Amino acid sequence: MPLGGLGEIGKNMAALVHGHDMVLIDCGLAFPEEDMPGIDLVLPDISYVLENRDKVRGIVLTHGHEDHIGALPYVLRQLNVPVYGARLTMGMVELKLQEHGVSLNPKSRAVEAGEVIRLGSFTIEFFRVNHSIPDAMGLIIRNPVGTVVHTGDFKFDHTPVDGFVAEFHKLAAVGQEGVLLLLSDSTNAERPGYTPSEKTVGQTLDRIIGAAEGRVLVASFASQIHRVRQVVESAVRHGRRVTVVGRSMENVVQKAVELGYLTFPEGTWVDVDEIGRLPAHQVLVLTTGSQGEPMSALTRMSTSDHKKVEILPGDTVIISATAIPGNERYVARTVDNLYRRGARVFYGPQAGIHVSGHGCQEELKLMLNLVRPKFFVPVHGEYRHLVHHAQLARDVGMDPAHIFVGENGAVFEFTPDTGAIVGQVTAGRVLVDGMGVGDVGNIVLRDRKQLSNDGILIVVVGIDEQTGLMVSGPDIVSRGFVYVRESEALLDEARQRVKSALAQMDDSHLTEWSAVKSQVRDTLGRFLWERTKRRPMILPIIMEV
Repeated sequence: MPLGGLGEIGKNMAALVHGHDMVLIDCGLAFPEEDMPGIDLVLPDISYVLENRDKVRGIVLTHGHEDHIGALPYVLRQLNVPVYGARLTMGMVELKLQEHGVSLNPKSRAVEAGEVIRLGSFTIEFFRVNHSIPDAMGLIIRNPVGTVVHTGDFKFDHTPVDGFVAEFHKLAAVGQEGVLLLLSDSTNAERPGYTPSEKTVGQTLDRIIGAAEGRVLVASFASQIHRVRQVVESAVRHGRRVTVVGRSMENVVQKAVELGYLTFPEGTWVDVDEIGRLPAHQVLVLTTGSQGEPMSALTRMSTSDHKKVEILPGDTVIISATAIPGNERYVARTVDNLYRRGARVFYGPQAGIHVSGHGCQEELKLMLNLVRPKFFVPVHGEYRHLVHHAQLARDVGMDPAHIFVGENGAVFEFTPDTGAIVGQVTAGRVLVDGMGVGDVGNIVLRDRKQLSNDGILIVVVGIDEQTGLMVSGPDIVSRGFVYVRESEALLDEARQRVKSALAQMDDSHLTEWSAVKSQVRDTLGRFLWERTKRRPMILPIIMEV
């Protein structure tokens, strides 16, 4: 049962069930879309898991990106089960849980590639794949019905920065044994060819850093440790000292150094407070803000709002990432502001300073041909990605009847000989707003959208408790609808309309506040639509006098 990650990018989570045993694969979050005003994070709905909590044997993680581990602090508050993942993945989990004051189950531990763990009737072997973060793993899950292979997020990089090539031989061997089901990453299923190696980015970055005369600032995802490593190596080659700015970048770099995934040669590291004392050609700043997030370090630098670093004419800024859909305008605004401050900016696909961490069509076909599954379910992607991936499976010769495209909540059931979608479980989204988890739903979002589009009109009426007669008002307060001083005539007429509507009401109804409010809403709503073609939220307030 996929609980997230199908028909969307983000909040990846799946439940695998055999008999009385359940294993959860990943536990990610998604970031809010533009039509979710005020929402901070989006989590998978785990109602089905909580209803069957006695079956859950553990959570296995494929890698340490937010869309695969970000929901753990919220889920582990409700579900005390062990968590397993590679060393860096568990390091990222610990960072995240510390921020939220949540503890790991004592049985949780880090695992190495090739290690096998047993969770109920499931035997799970971790195998190495390449991705845009170190220690990315796929899963070979064996149980009495058959073998399931979950690729995690992957690409095939023949020249990886850390030297660890994806374990092709293990995939070929399990394919030879026989695989019942393949669950494979679909993110780049629309893109033909192969995804370039991460090392090609390192070469471009080195060329830009070598040619820069002033300071260099590099913005990237904090988790892109291979990218950070190449930037540090280039800085050393060109006689620059490195500082790190931005909380998430500082935390991740510190954890990567602590675990041995990243090293700073002696004399390379410099505190951010000291960079002002160094010549410009000796400074390189690693920073967050590659997505133009309003409060990120690079965005604040671009508006001269950062306490410690200011963009100076002659600086070279490299935005080493692709904008996540929905963030394009934030990135564009940041780039514009950087240019205004006299910086030279490298950004976008044409600059050659970013490659995807996901395999393109030829790599997806290779995965299918290595594993040779009996049944196939494309995962991790928007619906069109899943459909394209299903077509690739047909192209390499899979039986179309053995390929299943589904969405979150679908129940995929397999026996050694058959496969089918047999039902549906709850798999919606839980919205996080500040400290509130799940207390904002579609009705609240609808109200927020209405407020953001047309504003609010508050109508205050005083009514005598005994007689039901109006004794004061109606007073009208406008916020986000019209400016009172410039629209006095409109609001005066609105008051008259409310007075007339209340005067026409039957005396018995004037003591029923719901009827009074409904009359005010309907009358004002019609009038304002006729005059302005806008529908503000109308909030009647009845005061008993």
